[in-house]
Amino acid sequence: MLHLKEIEWQIDKNPPNSHKLKVKWGGGKTFHANGNQKQAIVAILISVKTDLKPTTVKKDKEKHYVMIKVLVQQENITILDIYAPNTGAPKFIRQLLLDLRNEIDGNTIVVGEVSTLLTVLNRSSRQKVNKETLDLNCTLEQMDLTDIYRTFYPKTAEYTFFSSAHGTFSKIDYMIGHKISFNKFKKIKIVSSTPSDHSGIKLEIKS
Repeated sequence: MLHLKEIEWQIDKNPPNSHKLKVKWGGGKTFHANGNQKQAIVAILISVKTDLKPTTVKKDKEKHYVMIKVLVQQENITILDIYAPNTGAPKFIRQLLLDLRNEIDGNTIVVGEVSTLLTVLNRSSRQKVNKETLDLNCTLEQMDLTDIYRTFYPKTAEYTFFSSAHGTFSKIDYMIGHKISFNKFKKIKIVSSTPSDHSGIKLEIKS
């Protein structure tokens, strides 16, 4: 499965990169919350090589997220893919999680660019965590959700995005999982991503 974000596809119905990506991934299904022309798109590509069978798809009107429920080896897994706005991201994500709390369970994985620094380790300049982010972290804790990468590597400073304007590295892309599911996760790492200027995050689940 491939999660995409911040891809500037110039036309609405047939993104020029979609065919190449599908060929690379062996074909499959695409689920996206596309906005207007030239607007960033958040999308999930599921390869035919995987044993993932989508059962439910849900999107918001503002095109900031797409949520799919898939069946994997007779087990239901929910994948919530978020593209948060640059302004007010922590508040937006917190409210989104609260709105979808009845859909989020122990088999939920939240992925995407959340444009938020959940800890001081997530930026090279060591920017302090603001109140809105503290509120978001509190909500994540109450929902038993946590940053999967940070749980594996609590003290590692590794980043997914470089801002040439500010000259800083930051980790604003996440995979967030439920605490009761951590025994299912084998390993996680940050990898380069060709279609985007952000690095990707690869999560391996135990078979």
